[in-house]
Amino acid sequence: MNIREATKEDWDTIWPIFNEVVAAGDTYAYEVDTTKEQAEKIWLDTPRKTYVFEEGKIILGTYYLKTNQAGPGKHVCNCGYMVSSKARGKGLATSMCEHSQKIALDLGYKAMQFNFVAASNDGAIRLWDKLGYNTVGRLPRAFKHPDQGYVDALVMFKSLEKNDK
Repeated sequence: MNIREATKEDWDTIWPIFNEVVAAGDTYAYEVDTTKEQAEKIWLDTPRKTYVFEEGKIILGTYYLKTNQAGPGKHVCNCGYMVSSKARGKGLATSMCEHSQKIALDLGYKAMQFNFVAASNDGAIRLWDKLGYNTVGRLPRAFKHPDQGYVDALVMFKSLEKNDK
């Protein structure tokens, strides 16, 4: 297994993962009918870095890393992670999140923030809790889940500096 920086040539392989996750409408606040071109801008062009998790030459997951806010907030980054349904439950999200924290530190970030975690996304919340993220905010009924209706969205945060809790 290998995590490496994504290239433009990887997009055709990343797209099915992105499309599968977003079309479900239950974890990301992107339109379920996001086009391939829109998705490429969101996932590959706009972030500071995008990575893929591959086994052999098969891409099973991907994540992006970007600055969360400009100016005085530029020391905090934001990430998004997606894993193919064929590879879920194998620790890929854990590996990608741990990798992203190392990359974030290398890039000079001091903290990582997840801005809009659907409260119904139990697996992600369990993982972020396990990896030391704290829920620092709750946005009541801010996410419209396709089955559960309006659910809260969480803001989760972790300092990446060793001496800061």
